[in-house]
Amino acid sequence: MKQSIKTVEMHTGGEPLRIVTEGIENLYSGDLLATRRYLRDEADHYRRFLMFEPRGHKDMYGALIVPADHPEADFGVIFMHNEGYSTMCGHAIIALGRYAIDYGLVERTGDAVQQINIQCPCGLVQAHVEVSEEKTGSVRFESVPAFAYRLDQIVNTTEFGPVSLDIAYGGAFYGILDASSLGIDLHTSSVQQMISTASELSQAIQEQLTIEHPEEADLGYLYGIIFTDGHVGNESNPSRNVCVFADGQVDRSPTGSGVTARLALNAAKKLSKIGETHQFESLTDAVFSGKIIRQLRWAPILRLQLRLVEGPTIVDPVSSYMKRMICSLVDFY
Repeated sequence: MKQSIKTVEMHTGGEPLRIVTEGIENLYSGDLLATRRYLRDEADHYRRFLMFEPRGHKDMYGALIVPADHPEADFGVIFMHNEGYSTMCGHAIIALGRYAIDYGLVERTGDAVQQINIQCPCGLVQAHVEVSEEKTGSVRFESVPAFAYRLDQIVNTTEFGPVSLDIAYGGAFYGILDASSLGIDLHTSSVQQMISTASELSQAIQEQLTIEHPEEADLGYLYGIIFTDGHVGNESNPSRNVCVFADGQVDRSPTGSGVTARLALNAAKKLSKIGETHQFESLTDAVFSGKIIRQLRWAPILRLQLRLVEGPTIVDPVSSYMKRMICSLVDFY
């Protein structure tokens, strides 16, 4: 049996997004989180087929568009990467906002800025896409409630001894710390050093701490480590960060959900005020900007204005892959 899977290839700040447009159907259960669990437990061969070599690579990232069960959503999405399925992805939301309009997933409204509601595993995210002369441009989004989870948390590591870091949630949970505290320079240190250090920190956190989301058990786990330059990202001086997530996967963009988590930390430490814009750059020098728009009872909601300094999201041609359902190599590729 052969099965054709079609995708659209995009990237935001150099971080890839493979959007599955055809070929994976009849998996939706009526509940987005339940569908995510089914893919993870019963149909993970699709992710491995699309993310791994020879069709993908170690840092490939994907998005499967599914029906939404949220009454306000235009569509739903399930994110995937080299290890499994994430709960939120800012760079993907930016790309999906443009894709939804350009490829007719939603009807054009004729507005200069069109709002698109996307149901993610973490909740409803509102994307706002600039449209000029029928062409889509910059995208910003209002994320789910974000919060600082633990401040100045100590974890014990084999190589570095006790390490102090913060843990924050921006659609996913991150361990966040100043890279220089572990001898890492975000401009000159090797990516492999960052990956190996992040791996040790992730293992220590998972072994020593329990992470729980206040509303949804499926969201309660550590997704990645974010190394920062120690700055807060004032508008005229972007703060550099590198996110290592999943199985040593390195984000080429500033990490939308990570930026959200960093802003939540800024708020908890009284380093950012409501409406104050901050900027964050990645190892590709792509820049995202963001600001807190309001405070909830237990968390700030962050409205992120995410723009690349050099230009908008890039769309590559449509690709097509033929999957042999009986091929034993699917477990390896």
